[in-house]
Amino acid sequence: MDMLTRIAGRTSLVANLILGVGLAGVIGIELALTVDEFGARSIGLPASVGVGAIALFRERHRAWALTGGLVICAAAAVISLAAQSRSQPGFAATAALLVLGASYVRIATARRTGLVLIAGLVVLTVGRIELRASLVLPVAFLGVIAWCAALGVGLWLRSLDLHRRAAIAAVRHDERLELARELHDVVAHHIAAIVVQSQAAQLRATKRPGALPGALAEIESAGSDALIAMRRVVGLLRQPDDVQGVLPGTEQLGDLVRRFSARGRSVEVHLAEAADDPAAWAPEIRTTVYRVTQEALTNIVRHAPEARVVRVMVDDDPIGLRIEITNDGPHQPPQPPWSGGYGLVGMRERVEALRGRFQAGPGPDGGWTVLATIPRNIVTSSRNKVTA
Repeated sequence: MDMLTRIAGRTSLVANLILGVGLAGVIGIELALTVDEFGARSIGLPASVGVGAIALFRERHRAWALTGGLVICAAAAVISLAAQSRSQPGFAATAALLVLGASYVRIATARRTGLVLIAGLVVLTVGRIELRASLVLPVAFLGVIAWCAALGVGLWLRSLDLHRRAAIAAVRHDERLELARELHDVVAHHIAAIVVQSQAAQLRATKRPGALPGALAEIESAGSDALIAMRRVVGLLRQPDDVQGVLPGTEQLGDLVRRFSARGRSVEVHLAEAADDPAAWAPEIRTTVYRVTQEALTNIVRHAPEARVVRVMVDDDPIGLRIEITNDGPHQPPQPPWSGGYGLVGMRERVEALRGRFQAGPGPDGGWTVLATIPRNIVTSSRNKVTA
C-alpha cells in the first residue's frame, strides 16, 4: 500500500477517534443532566448513540449517513413533542448531525446543499417548540446558526478540495509538458540511432546488390520522417523562448549531491555501477533518476531542515532499478491540502510514466523516505535500445 494512502487513512482514523471520544463525553454530560428525567433519557440516549455511530462511518456513504441522521433526529423531536419531554435532538445528537451535514455538503451539488439546509433547519427547530416561550426563539436561533456554520465549513472544505485538485492537475500538466520535451530528445536519440545504422547497413550492402538496400532506404526514410514529425508535434507544446538544454542524467548526480552536502548535511551515497556509464541506461531512465533525487533533496531542504544525515541509494538489482532517498529528520505531520507543495505529484507522474511505482512517507525509524522503483523489463528493454 502506498505510504501516502496509509497517512491519509491514519489521519481519518485519528479524526474519528477524536470525534468518538468527544461524542461520548457529551453523551455522558447529557445523562448526568437528565438523571431524574427518565423520558428524556429514553429518547435522547438512543438518538445520540445512533446518530453518533452513523457519524463515525459517514465516509462510506455520506448521503445515506446524513439521511439516517436527519431521520433519527426528526423522530426524536416528534417523540419528545408527543411525550412532552425534554426537547430533542440533544447536544450529542445535534453535534453528530452537524458533522454529517458538513461532511455531505463537502461533496454535494448546490441544489442538494439547499435541500440539506432546509431539512436541517426544520429538524433542529421543530423539537424546540416544547421549550418555554422565552427560550424557543433563542435556542432555535442557536440551532440555525450552528447548522449554517456547519454547512459553511463543509463548503469551505469543498473549495479547498477543488483548489487542490486544480493545483494537482496543473502540476501534472506541467510535468507532462516537461516529459513531452524530454520525449522529443529521447525518441530522437533512438530514431537517430536507427537512421545511422540503416545508413551503415546500406554501405555494407553495396557489395551485394539486391532488395536489402531498398528496404534499408525505406527504414531510413521512415525514421527521418518520424524524427521530423516528432520535432514538429512537440514543438507545438514549447513556448517560443523555451530552449531545452542537455537532459540531466545520472552522471550529474555527483554535482547534485555535492551542492546539497555543502549546506552542512552528511550525505551517504550508494550508486549502482551503471550510474556512471551514460550508455548503460536509456536517457529517460537516467533523467528520471536525476529528477527524483533532485526533488527529494529539495524537499528535505524545504520541509526537514533538522535532518543532518541523508542517504541516497540507486540500486540496479534483478527486480529492477530502485531509487531511495531517506533522512533522519523528525516525523513531520501530513501537510493540510491548502499548504501547497506538489513536488511528490511530479515525481509520481514521472515514475509511473515508466510503469514504475512511487512511494513517499514517514520512515519506520523516523525521518522521511522517498522510494521509486522501475521494473526490470523497462530498464532492460531501454538498455537494449541504447546498446543496439
